[in-house]
Amino acid sequence: MELFPPLAARVAHSSIGAALAAGGAAYAAQAEGRALAVALCVVLACLGLALRGYRVGVQCGPHQVTVRGLFRTRVIDRAAVTAVTDFPAIRWTGRSGRARWTPLTAFQAGPGELARITAAKRHQVARIRRWAARG
Repeated sequence: MELFPPLAARVAHSSIGAALAAGGAAYAAQAEGRALAVALCVVLACLGLALRGYRVGVQCGPHQVTVRGLFRTRVIDRAAVTAVTDFPAIRWTGRSGRARWTPLTAFQAGPGELARITAAKRHQVARIRRWAARG
């Protein structure tokens, strides 16, 4: 089961990287030499951030959960999951026995967010909780 925040939230996540890429492109248009090379690298990194921002979400499978955040993707075995918090985050136990947690940035509510978007995010977190409870 693939879970994503509402489209408006996905666009908001990706807009950070897109805005930075636009600024980098504007700088690159007037840059030369080494500054141009650095600016192009920054633009590519920001476009990557924009893409990851749009693809944030959670995929719950029969044996593991994959959490795609803005900067990293984490795969957690279902048997290791101990709780899904209201933060929201997944609490889990690593192979060494150490308690760990992975935030669900895709479903974090922000101040001033529309009520229907917050409700949709809470609904997705509840679905993750039900998935974890069945394990």
